Amino acid sequence: MSNYIEYNDTIAFHPGYYIKEIIDESGLTQEDFAKRLDTTPKNISLLVRGEQNLSIDIAMKLSRMIGTSVSYWLNLQNAYDALVAEHKLEDELLKERIVFGYLDYKYFEEEYGLPHLPRQVDEQIKRVREYFNVATLSALTKRDMSVKFRSSTENLPVKSIVKANAMVQIAVNMALKVDAPKFNKSKFEKAVSYALTLTENHDKFYPMIYNAFMEAGVIFIILPNLPGSNINGATKKVGENIMLMVNDRRLNADSFWFTLLHEIGHILNGDYGISFEKETGEEEILVDSKEMKIKSLTRGEI
Repeated sequence: MSNYIEYNDTIAFHPGYYIKEIIDESGLTQEDFAKRLDTTPKNISLLVRGEQNLSIDIAMKLSRMIGTSVSYWLNLQNAYDALVAEHKLEDELLKERIVFGYLDYKYFEEEYGLPHLPRQVDEQIKRVREYFNVATLSALTKRDMSVKFRSSTENLPVKSIVKANAMVQIAVNMALKVDAPKFNKSKFEKAVSYALTLTENHDKFYPMIYNAFMEAGVIFIILPNLPGSNINGATKKVGENIMLMVNDRRLNADSFWFTLLHEIGHILNGDYGISFEKETGEEEILVDSKEMKIKSLTRGEI
């Protein structure tokens, strides 16, 4: 690591740069200088190479030894750190632009009220980053960022991982704003039984299921589809609650009820994660702890 940095026509020197100059001008070895400064030769070696930040303790000792102020040395460190941070932020922004390319800003603009910012890509990135409440959009590239990806998704391309994580993050952020009672499995089982009575009332089911699930501590969210996400639904523990999300492209009666019951099964089994298109409807889903099973709903079985 260098003891100075150049970036955007600006140069900043690590305090170790000046410490080395002082040592060279004194005619002392680093070991002798370290002894006079009441520190270790290793500390001095790391400092002069710019591989260790200047501590307050060393700044105080330098001020006493040389006659400078403590703030002089700390300001040198701060100026160096600020330019390093600026450089790292620019590098991170370059990575974020790649991730942002997998997303569609218009989706966030239309569905979640983000401002219209034509051709202002970096500002769009900032707005989406803030909406997700993440330090960097690069976090969306990590499998299992919020919840686990099931085994059927081992070969997902990065863009699909980004979009899936984006939808889950949106749902989690929405769930965090909801005041719901603590999750109660027994109440949820009863709410599931109630939901099954609404399969013939597909047009008006959502508020009724939402309220029933809410009373059991499960926050039910239907999200607008983010094109290319390939996500059917997801479940995640959020504080003392459970978030249950279904993609609205699954609102066709048959596929919706299958997806909903699929996610319900995961909740009751304590198996939280993301469900993708590849998961078939041939499995049986355990609906409660009393060994009652509900077969996955498929076309013609409602």
